[in-house]
Amino acid sequence: MKTKYLLPLFCSSLLLIGCQNTSKKEEQKNQEVAESPETEWTLLSQENSLEGWHIFQNEDGNKTGWSVAEGVFTFDSEAAQGKGNKSLITDEKYKNFEIQFEWKLSPNSNSGFMWGVSEESQYDHPYVTGPEIQIIDAEIYGVDPKNQIHTTAALYDMIAPDHVMAKEAGEWNSYHITINHNTNLGTVIHNGEEINRFPLHGPEWDAMVKNSKFADMEGFGKYQEGHLCLQDHPGVISYRNIKIRRL
Repeated sequence: MKTKYLLPLFCSSLLLIGCQNTSKKEEQKNQEVAESPETEWTLLSQENSLEGWHIFQNEDGNKTGWSVAEGVFTFDSEAAQGKGNKSLITDEKYKNFEIQFEWKLSPNSNSGFMWGVSEESQYDHPYVTGPEIQIIDAEIYGVDPKNQIHTTAALYDMIAPDHVMAKEAGEWNSYHITINHNTNLGTVIHNGEEINRFPLHGPEWDAMVKNSKFADMEGFGKYQEGHLCLQDHPGVISYRNIKIRRL
């Protein structure tokens, strides 16, 4: 091959190698971003400990009514003792996040998942500040149209789910909830299907609050960053495989 043809071929090879190296660097960079702590899932349910959680406004650390075994958190209202709210809340605060967990309850039981909860002394209960995704035995309300805003996967007393996906009492259900104030969107995936979405602030949110039982609660929905909550309510409710990812 003549020399005049070798030089372009050599340059082309260098260019190709350079592109491949750049591609590998970009791929490595993307992988590092994907594996960065900000995007990792964190397990919130320890195997045999309630570490990382405490009872709402509880100073002595007594988690009455709650037990944990093999990674399953269970609240039994009959085992709860003493005065005050027995809801379990995270030690840490969160703003934008995805959370996944499984739950099951006994017949006629009731609970809920909340975010943006404040423990300031003027608030007696988590629901005074924290919006709630309802967890309840769906048989309680059935297909009653007036109570779909109170059934499973509803944004409680504000937005009903598209339809009821809940399994019978005693069976495990799953939630994948996303709360993102940056995009002004909350979503609920229940047993693998998205069945609820809602704004988190703005005129549409304000209108929903105004038409709900929370209209006169000045702190409701005001804390974009706050604790997460597993609500105490009558019955037996269990949670497992609780994991979260900050957005």
